[in-house]
Formats: sequence, C-alpha cells, structure tokens
Amino acid sequence: MMTTFIDWFQALPPYMRVYWMIAIAASIIFLIQMTLTLLGLGDTDAGGDIGDLDAGGADLGDGNGDTMDTGGAIQLFTIRNLVNFLLGVGWGGVCLSGLMGNRFMLALAAILCGCIMVAAFIIMYRQLMKLEGNGSYRIEESVGQVCEVYIRIPANRSGSGKVQISFHGSVQELPAQTEGDAIPSGTKVRVTKVVDKAVLIVEQI
Repeated sequence: MMTTFIDWFQALPPYMRVYWMIAIAASIIFLIQMTLTLLGLGDTDAGGDIGDLDAGGADLGDGNGDTMDTGGAIQLFTIRNLVNFLLGVGWGGVCLSGLMGNRFMLALAAILCGCIMVAAFIIMYRQLMKLEGNGSYRIEESVGQVCEVYIRIPANRSGSGKVQISFHGSVQELPAQTEGDAIPSGTKVRVTKVVDKAVLIVEQI
C-alpha cells in the first residue's frame, strides 16, 4: 500500500506535491494541537491571543510563547494561526486544482482559502470567548433576583445555607443566610442584599 501511495505521489505534478505536503503536514499539526487543547495540555492561545484580536489595538492576549507578534498589540501572527493558514492553503490547492488549470490563479485561490480559514477561526474563538465571558458575574447583580434554596438555610443568620441563582444563563451556588425563620431546601426566595461581598441575604417569597 505504501508503494502504491509513493507511486501515486510521484506521478503528481511538482506543484501539486507541494499542496499535498502542506495539507498533510498542517492537518497533522492541527490534529495534535486540537487533541492537546481538548486534554488541557496544549497552549491556550486559541482563546487568548487569537480570540482576543482587538481592532482598536488593545493588548488582550495572554502573552504566551506561541505568539510571533513582538508588539503584542494585535495577536494575529501566531503559530496556531500559521497552521490554520497553511491548512487552508494546502487543502484549498488540492480541492481547487481540478477547477483551475492556471497555476497562478490556483495559488491565489489557495492563499485566499488560507486567509478565510484564519478569519473563520478568529471569529469562532471570539464567539467562544464571549460565551466564556457571559459566565462571569458580579454578586451585587443578585439583589432582587428570585432563586431556589439548595441547602437548608438556618434561622436568624445563625448559619449559612446555599442557593442556586442564575447569572447571564450560568447557574451558580452561593452561600446564603436569612434574617427570619429557617428556609428548607427547594424553597423559592428573593435576594434582599449582599454582605461581605460573598453572602446573600434572602427572604422567603
């Protein structure tokens, strides 16, 4: 089978060998990067110096060693983006070779595919960062909200229980106390204030 592949590869025009080598090499590196990222072992520039591309030039990157942008203002030139670009160039050249007989036009189309690939990943990472940002919250925002007791709250602030409360679609479990009677689990309560920027004071509805 290897002999068949070698014969097929050698029969390709030289310029097509280049596209295939770029496509295969970039695909292998891309899969390794994705695997390491999913395992939590890879570089996090996917959500940092790529995802946080800022048109105003603000430095939103994480400053890790994967970047090739010495200024750090716009984290566009990264190893990961280079791989994405080569992935688009390689497979763009392979897939469009049958549609374009002119090598120059094919090269331009392949480069365009590479740019589109980079732009697509930047947009995707920006959206992921927005979703991640939506999970953050300020505890003061809880005042006035209705939530549910998760762990029984003792009476007269003699101890803390827990409530489940939603912030921007993200459910959090926070310590809670009450100034009245004890409140059992599963009861709907309203947050009246926050003390020590950590504990919710709630009342039964």
